[in-house]
Amino acid sequence: MEILGILLLVILVFLLGIRVIRPVQVGVIEFLGRYIRTASSGFNWIFPGLFRLYRVNITERRVDIDAQSIITKDKLNAVVDGVVYYKVIDAKMAIYNVNNYEESVPSLAKTTLRAVIGKMTLTEANENRDSINEEVEKILSREVDKWGIDVVRVELQRIEPPPDVQEAMNKVVKAENEKIAALDQATAIETRADGERRAEIKKAEGIAAAIRLKAEADGDAIKIVNEAAELYFVGNAQLLKKLETVSEALKDNAKVVVPADSSLVNVIGDLSGTGVPIMVDEPK
Repeated sequence: MEILGILLLVILVFLLGIRVIRPVQVGVIEFLGRYIRTASSGFNWIFPGLFRLYRVNITERRVDIDAQSIITKDKLNAVVDGVVYYKVIDAKMAIYNVNNYEESVPSLAKTTLRAVIGKMTLTEANENRDSINEEVEKILSREVDKWGIDVVRVELQRIEPPPDVQEAMNKVVKAENEKIAALDQATAIETRADGERRAEIKKAEGIAAAIRLKAEADGDAIKIVNEAAELYFVGNAQLLKKLETVSEALKDNAKVVVPADSSLVNVIGDLSGTGVPIMVDEPK
């Protein structure tokens, strides 16, 4: 019976000492209040009563930064909140270097956020959310590093100004949008006017080109006539003089008598369509 009792006692002690740690956890083991080791996930056994195991979650965790009223650089009260993502990378430091890191991290994040936004105006804070996230993350990471904690990221969720300030900002945004719309309309009108002006210029250039081409064609025609006249009347200055005389006579509808054997007969015959009587003096 004594052996059976001892066996049962051993089995009971063994069962009471079993500790199973999940894959998302590690265990900090103490012996009579003193750190012994950090246990990994899976089956672990400790002597009950003398040893104690603390489980620590090592996955990425999300905690809220409670909403708070922050006075900005331009003396305005803004309601601000956000979230922090972090994870424990050293369970021993997280247990022994800070009292309750689960409460300390969001509290420190809240204080850090107040300090960063307090150095900015409300407009700057709204326009530089990414910069605020990065600055808070950098400061927070430096502070919690000695706690064995890594800050993954910080996200600013809300920056709400007082109602009267929000209304004024809405009016400013509306006025800015109306200004942009007016500028776009003016640009469109200017573009259309510029297009019409270019069209008129192109039209004028086309007319000028047509006039120039006609002038060049007329010049070529005159040149051809001049070349033909020079070719025909080369060495016939006397005949040219007679033709000029005939032209003068035709202006006054006079009768012209031309010798039949004259070489001008053919030329004058071409001019007979004017209605002026032309008489040919036949040789006797």
